[in-house]
Amino acid sequence: MAIDFRLYLITDRHLARIPLPEALQQALRGGVRAVQVREKDLPVRELIALARELRNLTWEFDARLFINDRVDVAVAVEADGVHLGHESMPAMAVRKIVGKKMLIGVSTHSLTEAMSAEEAGADFITFGPIFATPSKMQYGAPAGVEAIGTIKEHVRIPVLGLGGVRLDNILPVMRAGADGIAMISAILAADDIQRAAQMVNQRIAGIVKEVAGQ
Repeated sequence: MAIDFRLYLITDRHLARIPLPEALQQALRGGVRAVQVREKDLPVRELIALARELRNLTWEFDARLFINDRVDVAVAVEADGVHLGHESMPAMAVRKIVGKKMLIGVSTHSLTEAMSAEEAGADFITFGPIFATPSKMQYGAPAGVEAIGTIKEHVRIPVLGLGGVRLDNILPVMRAGADGIAMISAILAADDIQRAAQMVNQRIAGIVKEVAGQ
């Protein structure tokens, strides 16, 4: 499977003003085609039930579904991939379990982590935080857009910028070399989720076209 998306929506049901399945349906209608289910506080049975519901939605819209951390849940719901953090099972070990049937994404916060993720067999990485954001304060000061260029000089797999990325600051992230962006609140916490997703997708498409024409 190839990385065929530039917008990666990460879920947080606590941010959405409506039930997560409804919120995701609106995001999918807005053009989101890759979703990471990241609901770490859910007991496993509830997580599986939610993931199955979201899996059906993503199938309906021909979108990718990733499960954060839980390889077992990803297998159980026939997800397209799994997304790993720094405390998760190593990507190399996950690859031995899922083979080539699933994509593997890895969260990274430094050049060393990015290079290690690629070496371990990750298909893509998220890198950040690019900008200041409450959800990523534990990872220290923002890396800034310049760091993306450094990452891209050393890894060949797609890099998605993450952390404080909004509609009004996508341009510098993409111009710095990011292959796409990852978002949570900019879409899920919006008053109109479908419209927010549409605007982000249009913005990304416009930037990609602009960069390609340079």
